[in-house]
This record gives sequence, structure tokens and C-alpha cells, in this order.
Amino acid sequence: MALTSASSDARRCDPQGATPAVLIGFADALAAPETAWSLLESGWLVIAFARRGSRPSLRRCRGVQIVYVTPPERDLARAIADLWSLLQSETSYRAVMPLDDSALWLCDQAFRRGIAVQVAGPTGANAELALDKRLQLAAAAEAGLPVPTTRCVESVEQLLALSDFPLALKPAQPVTNRTGRLVRGAGYVCGNEAELRAVARSWNGTEPLLAQPLISGVGIGVFGLAESGRLTALSAHRRVRMMNPAGSGSSACVSTSVDPDLALGAERFLSKVGWTGMFMLEFLRASDGTAWFMELNGRTWGSMALARRLGLEYPAWAITQLDEPKIAPAVSVPEGQLCRHLGRELVHILMVLRGPKSVALTQWPSRRQAIRDVLRFRLSDRWYNWRPGDTSLFIADTLGTVLAQVHGRRRR
Repeated sequence: MALTSASSDARRCDPQGATPAVLIGFADALAAPETAWSLLESGWLVIAFARRGSRPSLRRCRGVQIVYVTPPERDLARAIADLWSLLQSETSYRAVMPLDDSALWLCDQAFRRGIAVQVAGPTGANAELALDKRLQLAAAAEAGLPVPTTRCVESVEQLLALSDFPLALKPAQPVTNRTGRLVRGAGYVCGNEAELRAVARSWNGTEPLLAQPLISGVGIGVFGLAESGRLTALSAHRRVRMMNPAGSGSSACVSTSVDPDLALGAERFLSKVGWTGMFMLEFLRASDGTAWFMELNGRTWGSMALARRLGLEYPAWAITQLDEPKIAPAVSVPEGQLCRHLGRELVHILMVLRGPKSVALTQWPSRRQAIRDVLRFRLSDRWYNWRPGDTSLFIADTLGTVLAQVHGRRRR
């Protein structure tokens, strides 16, 4: 049997369709708990697909049923077949919502094969855009957004020819089909030729890399819903700390007002590509004030907790948008709300204690400051993946995040 279930009811969820379910995945995605709660609290039944053999913290969430599929990193064809079988089951699914790039890739494949269930995420050309930073940078530049000078590197020879240090090297595609397996690319920072040669040995030309100047600055996110060229429910945040100071997702972020110039640029960009549904645009604001475009996230994002603490129920609104495209409810978004991920905050300390891996990282936090910042708690602080009654999920998520980093695994 291709599919197994954590609950005997997982595939018998009201076949008459009185209360359709929303299928989300992967269950170990950073935004999975908050997305599930958004949907549950809006009255949807929630089923989440997970990699067979995994133990996602979401399994501890009351009201969420878990089904297992073949990990696409092991056998991509079987993973696609498992998802197809799941969507063709007797369960009445309103939609399937990808929570990470691997799920986005799988859901798009199901869409291209003609699955009847709607995808609450990008498909077709927009899925290609969401999964290829080369296309994103080109579209952003055409829309007038500031884009860093970028070179696409596809061979070791091209890599070793780079000389404008310091450099940031990023995978052109977050996930890639390599000989029937879905693999994730890695990013690097290079401060000199010796570090570049080390990257060449590790990378070996397997997938395209994007080479950009290493820009120091503060990460900014712009979030919302798009429909017919209009953006609604806009919000923004600023990264306070990153899990890895060298560059990663935030461990703490704070709500800010939406920069009008970024809002206009985002509207031009998303209108040009015909985007519909949830979006996150990531920028890096440099010391001179320039907000450099970094990437588009075409699925739920890691800081969904902050959005929900502000009353922005993006996942639930995205499902509603499938039925009746309309402006999301008006919500007053306060500035200055800090939201923290406990597991990532602890990892931040571990990363700082380990020290920088490149000579280019000259602004590394001090150990004393990192420990003091992380251990400072305020009553107004809010936490990722915390909800009364689901304390075991919060604990499991915190421990799982720390252990995954210690053992060299990345949260998706």
C-alpha cells in the first residue's frame, strides 16, 4: 500500500463532502503548525502529508490527521504517485496547500497531470517562477525593483573564474530533480580564493548557482494576497535575529509598517507575472537604504506565526479566495510586535558559539551579546507554534529544531 495513516479516519473524512478537508504538506515544514491552526480555526478539516519514516511535531496537533507518502528525496516518481493516489481517494478535499518547496514541486506535478483538486498555491508558469530564482530576478528587474548584480554559474570552471570577493552563492533552484530524486541546494559565502576552491570541491557543478556580492543589511519581508493585479492584506516584518548569522531564516522578527515604495514595486512585480494567492517577497535593506530584491516565496513562509499573532489568517483566506476572489478582511496591523521561535533562538546561540565559517563574515555577533539577547524575555513576546492545549507540539518542535541542526538536517 503506497499510503499509510496515523489515524484510521485520515482517509474517511466525511466522503459526502459536508465538511471538506484541506490537505497540507509537508507536515515537517516550518509553517505547518500555524497553517494547520489557521485552517482548523476557520472550520476546515485538516489532513497533512508527511514523509514516511518521519516524526513531525504536527502529529501532536489536536484535530490534524497525518498520512504518509514516499519521501521525494528517495523516489520522486513514487512520491508523485502517492500524492496522486491520496488526492484521488474517497476523502472530499477542498484544496491541497503546499507548505514548502518540495511540496510545491509535487503539487504542481499533480496539477499538470489533471488532478481535480484545486491547488492553493502556484501552478504552471507561476510554479516555475516560484522554483527558479533566475526567473524571479529577471521579473523583478523588469518591474523596476533593485536587483543585485548576479551571475549564473553552471560549472566548476565558471565558479573558479569568480574574483569579486566577498561573494554569496545561492542555488538557482531550491529543489531539483536529480536522477529521480528531489534534492535541495546549498548556499555558501566566500571571502577569498581558498574558500572558493573549497566550495568547488563540495559543489562539483551539480546544480546551477547564483553568484552575488555579499550585501550587509537587514532582512525585510512583505506579505499579502494577490488577485487580478491587486494586493490585499499587506503586512511587513523585519528580521531581528537569524538562526544562522551567516544568512538563514529568522529566529526572531518584528512587525513593521509596509514601505509604500516596496508595496508599489511588489504590485508591479506580481501583476506582471500574473500571480494569484499568498506571497512573500524578501528584501535586504542595505546601509545606504536600498532594499535589494532577494526572492519570492510562493508558499507559506516561516514567520506565519507573526502574521497570525497580528490577526492575518493568510492560509484560511487563501482557501476562501479559491471559492470567491475578494478582498481579505481589513485588519489593523500594529507595529513592534516581536515573535520568536524558541528552537531557532537556541540554534542561534549554538551558531554564534561555533563562530563564522568565512573570513567574509566580519559582523559576527559576540557570544555574550547573543546569549544576552536570546535569554531576554518580555511579557509582550510571542512565540512560533505556541497555542494553549498544544504544549506538547511546542516542546516537540523546539527539541526537533535543535536536534535537526545538531545532526546536520535542515528544516524545510
